[in-house]
Amino acid sequence: MTDWLQVHRGDAPLILAFPHTGLDLADVEAGFVSPWRARRDADWWIDRLYAFAADLGATTVRTTISRSVIDVNRDPSGASLYPGMATTDIAPTTTFDGEPLYTGAPPDAAEIARRRARWFDPYHAALSAEIARLRAAHDTIVLYDAHSIRSHIPRLFDGELPQFNVGTNGGATCAPALGGAVEAICAASGLGHVRDGRFRGGWTTRHYGRPETGVHAIQMELAIRGYMDEPDVPAPGTWPPAYDPVRAAPLAAILLDIVKACLAFTHA
Repeated sequence: MTDWLQVHRGDAPLILAFPHTGLDLADVEAGFVSPWRARRDADWWIDRLYAFAADLGATTVRTTISRSVIDVNRDPSGASLYPGMATTDIAPTTTFDGEPLYTGAPPDAAEIARRRARWFDPYHAALSAEIARLRAAHDTIVLYDAHSIRSHIPRLFDGELPQFNVGTNGGATCAPALGGAVEAICAASGLGHVRDGRFRGGWTTRHYGRPETGVHAIQMELAIRGYMDEPDVPAPGTWPPAYDPVRAAPLAAILLDIVKACLAFTHA
């Protein structure tokens, strides 16, 4: 553990990654239009929502650095994960809604390289090390990349996002049995779900998911309304609401079943 990289080691064949829960703007805060805008698109409270993971013996890897500083779930080459669709870069220059993040010039290539070396590379070195450690002890492991996003972002998707958005990059990152087990629990919940819809899995899922080597990766993108109240228009006075474990409990119970299904898959 460092001041910005938190690794909790478990012995179960399961890793939960939290790439977007960070709020730390580090040494670039002064360049942003406002700290609130730079933090607005965080995956709010996701690490708290999955707090049960440690009790299951899972390993967790989390960065406290904001995705506005460096997005550790983007392709480091700069290639878009969703060609032809609106998205954000490894060092975003706009919010999800297209608003500028910087008061002046955005980070240049040298600055992006500095941020990659300072935060991106160590995050993935830690994640790779945990994958190798668990894979040495288990024939099969699951990497579960945990995310959430506001339910309505017209620049990114039409209408209201389904509650559960399962990403396997078209089935390439995990065995069909794992994707099917997760999707079945989502369907049984009675809440909206889709597999490989708008969100097919970010760079983490696509980079590490190698079923033929025993490493199965899956992304879960939650519509944030499932565990916290969303205002029509996020504003500094209303966003984000404080985390309320009672409000989040029904969704957390479903997620517990999903994570247990991931563990059951590794044993099967």
